[in-house]
Amino acid sequence: MSNLITLNPEIRDTIIESGGDDAIKCYQCGRCMAACPWNLLKKIDYTTYRFCQRIRLGAIIESEDKEEIAADTIDVFRCVGCDSCQFECPRGVNLSDVLRAIRRILVDYGSYPGELKSVVSRLYNSGNPLGEPAEKRADWAAGLDIPQFNESCEYLYFPCCVPAYDTRAKNVAQATAKILKMAGVSFGIIGKDEFCCGEAVRRVGAEKVFQTAVKHNTEVFTKIGVEKVITTSPHCYATFKNDYPEYYDKLDAFHVTQLFAQLIKEKKIVPKKPFNKTVVYHDPCTLGRQMKILEEPREVLKSIPGLKLVEIPTFNREYSVCCGAGAMGLWRDWPQGERLTNFRVEQILNTNAELLAVACPYCLQMFEETIKSMNLDLQVMDIAEILFESLD
Repeated sequence: MSNLITLNPEIRDTIIESGGDDAIKCYQCGRCMAACPWNLLKKIDYTTYRFCQRIRLGAIIESEDKEEIAADTIDVFRCVGCDSCQFECPRGVNLSDVLRAIRRILVDYGSYPGELKSVVSRLYNSGNPLGEPAEKRADWAAGLDIPQFNESCEYLYFPCCVPAYDTRAKNVAQATAKILKMAGVSFGIIGKDEFCCGEAVRRVGAEKVFQTAVKHNTEVFTKIGVEKVITTSPHCYATFKNDYPEYYDKLDAFHVTQLFAQLIKEKKIVPKKPFNKTVVYHDPCTLGRQMKILEEPREVLKSIPGLKLVEIPTFNREYSVCCGAGAMGLWRDWPQGERLTNFRVEQILNTNAELLAVACPYCLQMFEETIKSMNLDLQVMDIAEILFESLD
Protein backbone atom coordinates (compact mmCIF):
# COMPACT_ATOMS: atom_id res chain seq x y z
CA MET A 1 0.00 0.00 0.00
CA SER A 2 2.94 2.35 0.60
CA ASN A 3 3.57 2.58 -3.17
CA LEU A 4 0.11 4.01 -3.90
CA ILE A 5 0.05 7.64 -5.11
CA THR A 6 -2.02 9.99 -2.98
CA LEU A 7 -4.29 12.26 -5.01
CA ASN A 8 -5.08 15.68 -3.58
CA PRO A 9 -7.56 17.79 -5.59
CA GLU A 10 -7.01 20.71 -3.19
CA ILE A 11 -3.30 20.85 -4.08
CA ARG A 12 -4.20 20.74 -7.79
CA ASP A 13 -6.70 23.59 -7.48
CA THR A 14 -4.33 25.71 -5.37
CA ILE A 15 -1.50 25.37 -7.91
CA ILE A 16 -3.81 26.23 -10.80
CA GLU A 17 -5.21 29.25 -8.95
CA SER A 18 -1.65 30.41 -8.17
CA GLY A 19 -0.83 30.74 -11.87
CA GLY A 20 -0.25 27.14 -12.93
CA ASP A 21 -3.28 26.85 -15.23
CA ASP A 22 -1.07 26.07 -18.26
CA ALA A 23 -0.71 22.58 -16.77
CA ILE A 24 -4.18 21.82 -18.17
CA LYS A 25 -2.96 22.34 -21.77
CA CYS A 26 -0.13 19.78 -21.59
CA TYR A 27 -0.75 16.50 -23.47
CA GLN A 28 2.44 14.70 -22.39
CA CYS A 29 4.30 14.67 -25.72
CA GLY A 30 7.64 14.98 -23.92
CA ARG A 31 9.21 17.58 -26.20
CA CYS A 32 9.87 19.79 -23.16
CA MET A 33 12.13 17.12 -21.69
CA ALA A 34 14.17 16.94 -24.89
CA ALA A 35 14.51 20.74 -24.93
CA CYS A 36 15.38 21.20 -21.25
CA PRO A 37 19.09 22.01 -20.81
CA TRP A 38 19.29 19.90 -17.65
CA ASN A 39 18.79 16.80 -19.78
CA LEU A 40 21.95 17.61 -21.74
CA LEU A 41 23.89 16.68 -18.61
CA LYS A 42 24.72 12.99 -18.16
CA LYS A 43 23.99 12.93 -14.43
CA ILE A 44 20.51 14.50 -14.63
CA ASP A 45 17.22 12.87 -15.57
CA TYR A 46 14.79 15.78 -15.34
CA THR A 47 11.36 14.53 -16.40
CA THR A 48 9.78 17.92 -16.96
CA TYR A 49 6.69 16.61 -18.76
CA ARG A 50 5.56 14.81 -15.62
CA PHE A 51 5.02 18.03 -13.66
CA CYS A 52 1.79 18.89 -15.46
CA GLN A 53 0.45 15.35 -15.15
CA ARG A 54 1.17 15.25 -11.43
CA ILE A 55 -0.47 18.65 -10.94
CA ARG A 56 -3.64 17.54 -12.71
CA LEU A 57 -3.73 14.47 -10.49
CA GLY A 58 -2.97 16.46 -7.36
CA ALA A 59 0.04 14.20 -6.84
CA ILE A 60 2.80 16.74 -6.19
CA ILE A 61 3.95 18.22 -2.85
CA GLU A 62 1.00 16.40 -1.30
CA SER A 63 2.98 13.86 0.70
CA GLU A 64 3.51 14.06 4.45
CA ASP A 65 6.80 12.20 4.06
CA LYS A 66 9.74 14.61 4.53
CA GLU A 67 11.99 12.82 2.03
CA GLU A 68 9.33 12.90 -0.70
CA ILE A 69 8.66 16.60 -0.07
CA ALA A 70 12.42 17.29 -0.19
CA ALA A 71 12.74 15.44 -3.53
CA ASP A 72 9.84 17.41 -5.01
CA THR A 73 11.33 20.67 -3.74
CA ILE A 74 14.70 19.97 -5.40
CA ASP A 75 12.99 19.28 -8.73
CA VAL A 76 10.65 22.27 -8.54
CA PHE A 77 13.48 24.67 -7.75
CA ARG A 78 15.90 23.17 -10.29
CA CYS A 79 14.17 24.96 -13.17
CA VAL A 80 16.12 28.08 -14.20
CA GLY A 81 13.25 29.61 -16.18
CA CYS A 82 15.10 29.56 -19.53
CA ASP A 83 11.86 28.73 -21.41
CA SER A 84 13.50 26.24 -23.79
CA CYS A 85 10.53 24.01 -23.02
CA GLN A 86 7.96 26.62 -24.01
CA PHE A 87 9.88 27.39 -27.21
CA GLU A 88 9.54 23.72 -28.24
CA CYS A 89 6.05 23.04 -26.85
CA PRO A 90 3.41 22.58 -29.59
CA ARG A 91 0.78 23.99 -27.23
CA GLY A 92 2.87 26.83 -25.80
CA VAL A 93 2.75 25.54 -22.23
CA ASN A 94 4.73 27.91 -20.01
CA LEU A 95 6.27 25.37 -17.67
CA SER A 96 8.31 28.10 -15.96
CA ASP A 97 5.08 29.74 -14.81
CA VAL A 98 3.60 26.38 -13.80
CA LEU A 99 6.60 25.68 -11.57
CA ARG A 100 6.53 29.23 -10.26
CA ALA A 101 2.98 28.59 -9.07
CA ILE A 102 4.20 25.60 -7.07
CA ARG A 103 7.11 27.67 -5.75
CA ARG A 104 4.73 30.34 -4.48
CA ILE A 105 3.05 27.76 -2.29
CA LEU A 106 6.35 26.38 -1.02
CA VAL A 107 7.74 29.86 -0.36
CA ASP A 108 4.64 30.86 1.58
CA TYR A 109 5.22 27.83 3.82
CA GLY A 110 8.97 28.48 4.04
CA SER A 111 9.73 25.16 2.34
CA TYR A 112 12.43 26.16 -0.12
CA PRO A 113 16.24 26.00 -0.36
CA GLY A 114 18.09 27.90 2.37
CA GLU A 115 20.45 29.62 -0.09
CA LEU A 116 17.44 31.11 -1.85
CA LYS A 117 15.83 32.15 1.43
CA SER A 118 18.96 34.17 2.20
CA VAL A 119 18.79 36.01 -1.13
CA VAL A 120 15.07 36.77 -0.74
CA SER A 121 15.70 38.05 2.78
CA ARG A 122 18.59 40.28 1.67
CA LEU A 123 16.55 41.75 -1.15
CA TYR A 124 13.58 42.47 1.09
CA ASN A 125 15.71 44.09 3.79
CA SER A 126 18.23 46.02 1.71
CA GLY A 127 16.64 46.44 -1.73
CA ASN A 128 19.16 44.24 -3.51
CA PRO A 129 20.04 40.51 -3.52
CA LEU A 130 23.62 41.16 -2.45
CA GLY A 131 22.58 42.78 0.83
CA GLU A 132 24.61 45.93 0.13
CA PRO A 133 23.70 49.37 1.56
CA ALA A 134 21.37 51.48 -0.58
CA GLU A 135 23.69 54.45 -0.01
CA LYS A 136 26.38 52.71 -2.09
CA ARG A 137 24.15 51.86 -5.06
CA ALA A 138 25.47 54.73 -7.19
CA ASP A 139 29.14 54.36 -6.18
CA TRP A 140 29.88 52.74 -9.55
CA ALA A 141 29.18 56.14 -11.19
CA ALA A 142 31.65 58.14 -9.09
CA GLY A 143 33.60 60.60 -11.23
CA LEU A 144 31.51 60.03 -14.36
CA ASP A 145 29.45 63.19 -13.95
CA ILE A 146 26.10 61.46 -14.47
CA PRO A 147 23.12 63.52 -13.30
CA GLN A 148 20.36 62.38 -10.99
CA PHE A 149 17.37 61.60 -13.16
CA ASN A 150 15.15 64.66 -13.58
CA GLU A 151 12.44 65.86 -15.93
CA SER A 152 15.02 67.02 -18.49
CA CYS A 153 16.38 63.46 -18.93
CA GLU A 154 14.94 61.30 -21.71
CA TYR A 155 16.07 57.98 -20.22
CA LEU A 156 16.66 56.45 -16.84
CA TYR A 157 19.70 54.17 -16.86
CA PHE A 158 19.00 51.21 -14.56
CA PRO A 159 22.24 49.19 -14.35
CA CYS A 160 20.92 46.18 -12.33
CA CYS A 161 21.99 45.23 -8.80
CA VAL A 162 25.02 43.19 -9.91
CA PRO A 163 26.74 45.97 -11.94
CA ALA A 164 25.80 48.44 -9.22
CA TYR A 165 27.68 46.56 -6.50
CA ASP A 166 29.91 43.80 -7.89
CA THR A 167 33.51 44.97 -8.34
CA ARG A 168 33.96 43.24 -11.71
CA ALA A 169 30.52 44.02 -13.13
CA LYS A 170 30.82 47.74 -12.28
CA ASN A 171 33.02 48.02 -15.36
CA VAL A 172 30.00 47.15 -17.51
CA ALA A 173 27.86 49.93 -16.05
CA GLN A 174 30.73 52.39 -16.39
CA ALA A 175 31.40 51.44 -20.02
CA THR A 176 27.70 51.74 -20.81
CA ALA A 177 27.41 55.19 -19.23
CA LYS A 178 30.51 56.43 -21.07
CA ILE A 179 29.14 55.22 -24.42
CA LEU A 180 25.79 56.90 -23.81
CA LYS A 181 27.54 60.15 -22.94
CA MET A 182 29.74 59.95 -26.06
CA ALA A 183 26.59 59.50 -28.16
CA GLY A 184 24.87 62.47 -26.56
CA VAL A 185 22.06 60.40 -25.04
CA SER A 186 20.07 62.28 -22.41
CA PHE A 187 19.97 60.07 -19.33
CA GLY A 188 20.23 60.06 -15.56
CA ILE A 189 20.38 57.60 -12.69
CA ILE A 190 18.49 57.21 -9.41
CA GLY A 191 20.99 55.73 -6.98
CA LYS A 192 20.08 55.05 -3.35
CA ASP A 193 16.31 55.28 -3.87
CA GLU A 194 16.45 52.56 -6.51
CA PHE A 195 15.25 49.06 -5.57
CA CYS A 196 15.91 45.74 -7.33
CA CYS A 197 13.46 45.22 -10.20
CA GLY A 198 12.30 42.04 -8.42
CA GLU A 199 12.56 39.62 -11.35
CA ALA A 200 14.63 37.04 -9.49
CA VAL A 201 12.34 36.83 -6.47
CA ARG A 202 9.26 36.53 -8.67
CA ARG A 203 10.88 33.68 -10.59
CA VAL A 204 11.67 31.89 -7.36
CA GLY A 205 8.12 32.26 -6.09
CA ALA A 206 8.50 35.08 -3.54
CA GLU A 207 5.59 37.03 -5.00
CA LYS A 208 5.03 39.22 -1.94
CA VAL A 209 8.61 40.47 -2.05
CA PHE A 210 8.25 41.13 -5.79
CA GLN A 211 5.18 43.24 -5.11
CA THR A 212 7.16 45.19 -2.51
CA ALA A 213 9.87 45.91 -5.10
CA VAL A 214 7.34 47.00 -7.74
CA LYS A 215 5.53 49.28 -5.31
CA HIS A 216 8.77 50.94 -4.24
CA ASN A 217 10.10 51.49 -7.76
CA THR A 218 6.85 52.64 -9.32
CA GLU A 219 6.38 55.21 -6.56
CA VAL A 220 9.87 56.55 -7.29
CA PHE A 221 9.28 56.47 -11.06
CA THR A 222 6.00 58.34 -10.65
CA LYS A 223 7.55 60.97 -8.42
CA ILE A 224 10.43 61.81 -10.77
CA GLY A 225 8.58 61.17 -14.05
CA VAL A 226 10.37 58.14 -15.56
CA GLU A 227 8.91 57.02 -18.89
CA LYS A 228 11.88 55.37 -20.64
CA VAL A 229 14.39 53.07 -19.00
CA ILE A 230 17.63 51.57 -20.38
CA THR A 231 18.81 48.37 -18.73
CA THR A 232 22.06 46.41 -18.72
CA SER A 233 20.37 43.25 -17.48
CA PRO A 234 17.97 41.33 -19.75
CA HIS A 235 16.15 40.31 -16.57
CA CYS A 236 15.44 43.95 -15.65
CA TYR A 237 14.50 44.63 -19.28
CA ALA A 238 11.98 41.77 -19.43
CA THR A 239 10.47 42.70 -16.08
CA PHE A 240 10.08 46.38 -16.90
CA LYS A 241 8.76 45.54 -20.37
CA ASN A 242 6.37 42.72 -19.46
CA ASP A 243 5.44 43.03 -15.80
CA TYR A 244 5.67 46.65 -14.69
CA PRO A 245 3.11 48.08 -17.16
CA GLU A 246 0.41 46.34 -15.09
CA TYR A 247 1.35 48.71 -12.26
CA TYR A 248 2.89 51.65 -14.15
CA ASP A 249 1.62 51.97 -17.70
CA LYS A 250 3.84 54.94 -18.66
CA LEU A 251 7.02 52.85 -18.73
CA ASP A 252 8.85 51.72 -21.86
CA ALA A 253 12.04 49.67 -21.59
CA PHE A 254 15.09 49.15 -23.81
CA HIS A 255 18.06 46.83 -23.48
CA VAL A 256 21.41 48.54 -24.04
CA THR A 257 22.22 46.39 -27.08
CA GLN A 258 19.10 47.71 -28.80
CA LEU A 259 20.19 51.28 -28.17
CA PHE A 260 23.82 50.61 -29.14
CA ALA A 261 22.73 49.10 -32.45
CA GLN A 262 20.53 52.12 -33.16
CA LEU A 263 23.27 54.61 -32.23
CA ILE A 264 25.72 52.84 -34.55
CA LYS A 265 23.16 52.80 -37.36
CA GLU A 266 22.62 56.55 -36.91
CA LYS A 267 26.42 57.05 -36.74
CA LYS A 268 26.14 58.74 -33.36
CA ILE A 269 28.90 56.38 -32.31
CA VAL A 270 31.41 54.98 -34.79
CA PRO A 271 33.66 52.09 -33.75
CA LYS A 272 37.14 52.83 -35.15
CA LYS A 273 39.73 51.19 -32.93
CA PRO A 274 40.44 47.60 -34.08
CA PHE A 275 39.52 44.77 -31.72
CA ASN A 276 41.53 41.98 -33.30
CA LYS A 277 40.05 38.91 -31.65
CA THR A 278 37.86 35.95 -32.56
CA VAL A 279 34.69 36.38 -30.51
CA VAL A 280 31.77 34.06 -29.80
CA TYR A 281 28.51 35.52 -28.50
CA HIS A 282 26.38 33.69 -25.94
CA ASP A 283 22.66 34.48 -26.27
CA PRO A 284 21.20 35.04 -22.79
CA CYS A 285 17.93 33.11 -22.45
CA THR A 286 15.94 36.12 -21.29
CA LEU A 287 17.26 38.51 -23.95
CA GLY A 288 17.23 36.05 -26.84
CA ARG A 289 14.67 33.28 -26.59
CA GLN A 290 12.23 35.17 -24.35
CA MET A 291 12.52 38.78 -25.58
CA LYS A 292 13.59 38.06 -29.20
CA ILE A 293 16.62 40.38 -29.05
CA LEU A 294 18.87 38.22 -31.22
CA GLU A 295 20.39 40.32 -33.99
CA GLU A 296 21.11 43.66 -32.27
CA PRO A 297 23.97 42.28 -30.13
CA ARG A 298 25.48 40.68 -33.23
CA GLU A 299 25.09 43.91 -35.22
CA VAL A 300 27.05 45.76 -32.55
CA LEU A 301 29.86 43.19 -32.56
CA LYS A 302 30.00 43.05 -36.37
CA SER A 303 30.40 46.84 -36.51
CA ILE A 304 33.71 46.68 -34.61
CA PRO A 305 36.84 46.68 -36.83
CA GLY A 306 39.02 43.58 -36.60
CA LEU A 307 36.49 41.55 -34.61
CA LYS A 308 35.75 38.14 -36.08
CA LEU A 309 32.38 36.82 -34.87
CA VAL A 310 31.85 33.05 -34.75
CA GLU A 311 28.81 31.06 -33.66
CA ILE A 312 28.27 28.02 -31.46
CA PRO A 313 26.95 25.41 -33.93
CA THR A 314 23.24 24.61 -33.54
CA PHE A 315 22.94 25.92 -29.98
CA ASN A 316 22.75 29.65 -30.74
CA ARG A 317 20.01 32.27 -30.90
CA GLU A 318 16.69 30.66 -29.79
CA TYR A 319 18.51 27.37 -29.20
CA SER A 320 21.09 28.83 -26.83
CA VAL A 321 21.85 26.73 -23.75
CA CYS A 322 21.22 28.46 -20.42
CA CYS A 323 24.22 29.40 -18.27
CA GLY A 324 22.20 28.33 -15.22
CA ALA A 325 21.92 31.72 -13.52
CA GLY A 326 18.20 32.36 -14.01
CA ALA A 327 15.56 32.01 -11.30
CA MET A 328 18.28 32.67 -8.69
CA GLY A 329 20.47 29.93 -10.11
CA LEU A 330 23.26 32.49 -9.78
CA TRP A 331 23.19 31.81 -6.04
CA ARG A 332 22.89 27.99 -6.23
CA ASP A 333 25.87 25.73 -5.60
CA TRP A 334 25.22 22.63 -7.67
CA PRO A 335 27.64 19.66 -7.42
CA GLN A 336 30.15 19.02 -10.21
CA GLY A 337 28.38 17.25 -13.05
CA GLU A 338 25.20 19.23 -12.34
CA ARG A 339 26.30 22.62 -13.63
CA LEU A 340 24.87 23.98 -16.85
CA THR A 341 27.70 26.50 -17.15
CA ASN A 342 30.32 23.79 -17.45
CA PHE A 343 28.41 22.21 -20.34
CA ARG A 344 27.99 25.57 -22.06
CA VAL A 345 31.69 26.39 -21.65
CA GLU A 346 32.61 23.14 -23.44
CA GLN A 347 30.41 24.20 -26.37
CA ILE A 348 32.07 27.62 -26.38
CA LEU A 349 35.59 26.16 -26.33
CA ASN A 350 34.80 24.08 -29.40
CA THR A 351 34.45 27.30 -31.44
CA ASN A 352 38.14 28.13 -30.78
CA ALA A 353 37.13 31.69 -29.91
CA GLU A 354 39.57 33.82 -27.94
CA LEU A 355 36.87 35.75 -26.17
CA LEU A 356 33.31 35.15 -25.02
CA ALA A 357 30.95 38.11 -25.41
CA VAL A 358 27.90 38.36 -23.16
CA ALA A 359 25.03 40.79 -22.74
CA CYS A 360 23.87 39.93 -19.23
CA PRO A 361 25.56 40.51 -15.84
CA TYR A 362 24.37 37.11 -14.61
CA CYS A 363 26.02 35.39 -17.58
CA LEU A 364 29.18 37.43 -17.04
CA GLN A 365 29.48 36.31 -13.44
CA MET A 366 28.57 32.67 -14.11
CA PHE A 367 31.02 32.24 -16.98
CA GLU A 368 33.93 34.05 -15.36
CA GLU A 369 33.64 32.01 -12.16
CA THR A 370 33.27 28.74 -14.07
CA ILE A 371 36.17 29.43 -16.44
CA LYS A 372 38.36 30.32 -13.47
CA SER A 373 37.39 27.10 -11.67
CA MET A 374 38.19 25.08 -14.81
CA ASN A 375 41.58 26.84 -15.12
CA LEU A 376 40.89 27.85 -18.72
CA ASP A 377 42.36 30.64 -20.80
CA LEU A 378 39.22 32.32 -22.12
CA GLN A 379 38.40 35.97 -21.62
CA VAL A 380 34.81 37.09 -20.94
CA MET A 381 33.59 40.61 -21.69
CA ASP A 382 30.24 42.32 -21.89
CA ILE A 383 29.35 43.83 -25.27
CA ALA A 384 29.41 47.29 -23.69
CA GLU A 385 33.04 46.78 -22.64
CA ILE A 386 34.06 45.58 -26.11
CA LEU A 387 32.24 48.45 -27.82
CA PHE A 388 33.80 51.05 -25.50
CA GLU A 389 37.29 49.74 -26.24
CA SER A 390 36.64 50.27 -29.95
CA LEU A 391 35.55 53.86 -29.30
CA ASP A 392 38.19 54.82 -26.73
